[in-house]
Formats: sequence, structure tokens, C-alpha cells
Amino acid sequence: MSLKPYKRSRVAIVGMGAVGTTTGYTLLLRQRMSELVFIDINPKKAKGEMLDMNHGLPFLGGVKVWAGDYEDCRDADIIIVTAGASQKPGETRIDLLKRNAEIFEGIIDNIVKVNTHGILVIATNPVDILSYISWKRSGWPSSRVIGSGTLLDSARFRYLIGKQKGIDPRSIHAHIIGEHGDSELPVWSTANVAGTPLDLDENTKNEIFESTKNAAYEIIDAKGATSYAIGLALDRIVAAILGDEGSVLNVSTLLEDYNGVSDVYLGVPSIVDHNGVREILDLPLNDEERTRLLQSADKLKEQISKLQL
Repeated sequence: MSLKPYKRSRVAIVGMGAVGTTTGYTLLLRQRMSELVFIDINPKKAKGEMLDMNHGLPFLGGVKVWAGDYEDCRDADIIIVTAGASQKPGETRIDLLKRNAEIFEGIIDNIVKVNTHGILVIATNPVDILSYISWKRSGWPSSRVIGSGTLLDSARFRYLIGKQKGIDPRSIHAHIIGEHGDSELPVWSTANVAGTPLDLDENTKNEIFESTKNAAYEIIDAKGATSYAIGLALDRIVAAILGDEGSVLNVSTLLEDYNGVSDVYLGVPSIVDHNGVREILDLPLNDEERTRLLQSADKLKEQISKLQL
């Protein structure tokens, strides 16, 4: 009996702030890959995080972790970008755009100099616009440039619905789509539990959605940054890619003639496998939801038009 050849896998994380560090730790705990490299504008910070995690390897094993530079992206299957200015209390994701757009030019250029085959996963806000910028800047197929999108928003949405109904959120099927931000929208028309429509009054629906949309602001105000849930969301994307799962995830991807939306990155249900986004699912929307999706797209396209790409 012949053994299947062992294939090494490498994940690089660019930006070792709260999101990058938590994501790295989550990937390490779940042993998603065989090699994990940390890259940061402050090499000392990357080294410190690497050392701290390496000291736990006797309890885990199986993963090589080191602090490196962009050259280490050369053999990476996935490069997760979490670098950039962080969102401050009272600041919207769009407010971050100018600062992070400039930062991203250098990051993407450095990555594509050495890597031509990997998948870019963007988590920095405003994530939809920065994913679009990364796609344009890299010259890579849009299928291999993925934003974290509304994956986390949808998780928050399902958690809050499940809490209201007393049902495990993993059994809730409901989507937040559009911008990962203030113009996102809930798709109540298809929300269900085992095919059964949700029995919620309009006031409750509005409260759940507002809590979903404002969750990050509440967390940032309380502790300065979000980290744990987005780390788990990014881990989920990595698992879908490296495991060639074909999982349906609400990631940010390039839309072309999707309910009338084109040439913009937005979060929608997409099939994710080892090639990145394999297919975008045509989620049925009612007229109100379609209008709000178009408004979300127009908002982002207006901001993109102000940039020199």
C-alpha cells in the first residue's frame, strides 16, 4: 500500500496587530497548515508573537512558525493581509480608506513580486474597497483575491437570531450581504431554520439587524479592537481553501451583473475551494433587498471613483 505524498502548506500573515495575531493563534491551534509565517512593518513585534507561539508547540506540534519578510510569501498558498491603520472609536470603516489605500499599494506590490500562485485574503477595513484595490493592483484573477466580506456579519446575525429563538446559531440559515459596513443589508426573505421561515416581528428584526450592524462599533468602544470572531472567520476561509471544501461563505468578491451590480467587491454567498472563489451563488432577493444591494454597491463605487487606481 502506497502512502499519499505529504504536501506542505504555508500561510503568511501580513500585519501582526490584534487581528493578525489572533488569526495566527487560531490557525496554529487548529493546525490548518504546516508552515505559518508572520510579517510586520515592525519586525520585533512579529518576532515576539512568533516566539510566544513557538513556546507552546510542545503542547501542539506539527506546525513550523517563524517571523519573516515578503520573500517568505514566495511559497505561500494563502497570504492574509490584516495590516493597516485600525478603526478608532466613532470612526467608520470608510473613514479609514485613504490611509489604508496608500499602505496597501506597497503591501500588494511586495507580495506579487515573489508570489504568482497563491490566494490573497484581505481583512483590513474598509475590506470591500481594499479587496478591489488588491485585485486591481495585483493583476491576479478575482477568484484569487478574496475579502473577509460579510462572513463575520452573517455570523453575528445568526448568533443574535439564535439567541432570540433559543436555537443553536449553526442551525440558523441567514445572510448579511453587501458592504462590510453601514450599508450592509439583511436578507430576511430567505432566512430560515431547517427550511422553516423565521417567526419574528418587524421590531425584533430591526433590533437584531441594528445590533448586527453596530457590533464592531460596540466592541471597539469597549476594548479598542475586534479580534476573536474575525480570527475565527479568517480561519474558516483558510480551512475552506486548504481543505478544498467547496464551502458556501459570505466573502467579498468581484461582482459582475449580480442583481444589477457590476465592477465592485461585495459580500455575497460564494463557493470557496482550493482555487479561491469557484462560483458566486445567485441568492434570490426581493425588490427591497435588491434596491438596498444596489445602494450599497453605489456607495462603494463612489468612494472607489475618488481613488487613483
